[in-house]
Amino acid sequence: MNQKSRFDTTPIARELADLARRRRVLQSGQLPLPEDTRVITVVNQKGGVGKTTSVVNLAAAFAQAGAKVLVLDLDPQGNASTALGIEHHAEVPSTYEVLIEGAPLEDVVQQSPEHERLLCVPSTIHLAGADLELATMDRREYVLRDAVQDYLMEHDDIHYLFIDCPPSLGLLTINAFTAASEVLIPIQSEYYALEGVSQLLDTIGRIQQHLNPTLDLATVLLTMYDGRTILSKQVAEEVRGHFGDKTLETVIPRSVRVSEAPGFGQTVVTYDPNSPGALSYREAAKEIALRGAQK
Repeated sequence: MNQKSRFDTTPIARELADLARRRRVLQSGQLPLPEDTRVITVVNQKGGVGKTTSVVNLAAAFAQAGAKVLVLDLDPQGNASTALGIEHHAEVPSTYEVLIEGAPLEDVVQQSPEHERLLCVPSTIHLAGADLELATMDRREYVLRDAVQDYLMEHDDIHYLFIDCPPSLGLLTINAFTAASEVLIPIQSEYYALEGVSQLLDTIGRIQQHLNPTLDLATVLLTMYDGRTILSKQVAEEVRGHFGDKTLETVIPRSVRVSEAPGFGQTVVTYDPNSPGALSYREAAKEIALRGAQK
């Protein structure tokens, strides 16, 4: 074996070749765009599972692929707003004004510097008490749905609307469920991955029964996956066994670049577009788009 051949078979060389192959596949062909807006609520009441990271990176991946995307930040922490480069200090009009003060969604939408086709409704710290304020309102479960429907009647060019939920199952999350047509659950590839999922599924079932019969648990996304460990493979097998074909084939790897990107006010899709994490989110977006086109 000559020296070049030895280099070609090293782990690093194989990884680089695989990344190049994945880029070529992603560059070939356009993603199908939905005729009607797909409103997707991304939820897991467990924190630290890659929920917000998945929202912003999928949104950026879809925007890069030609879709017009709106991200609605319902988490008082405002991490989705940060990652999309959106101001969200206490004086900024936000989802709070929409839910509690009746402001039209139109008035609080901001353009993300991430991409010309990517918009965001920011969250502010005011949302921290919104559950209590919503509890006293009429039609408290439908406030967000009404605002979203009004907005989409005037902006039918939005292909995807992602709602980033807080890590809880309170009235903010219930509003997200009633406003959406689909649910995406990110699940980390670690111990106790399915812990608490039964409560979440029970909540979704109750929403379908009483508030939004068209809501579909459409997608499960494995995050923080490490293919070198037996644990990640076992968790993936367990999740696929539980959710079947709702689980995407694409998995999101544990990645330093994915973790770094929000610190620069960016998604990994723009921060390091050729990294494994960015490619994985683009592949997940492609899979979501193709699955939707088949329905």
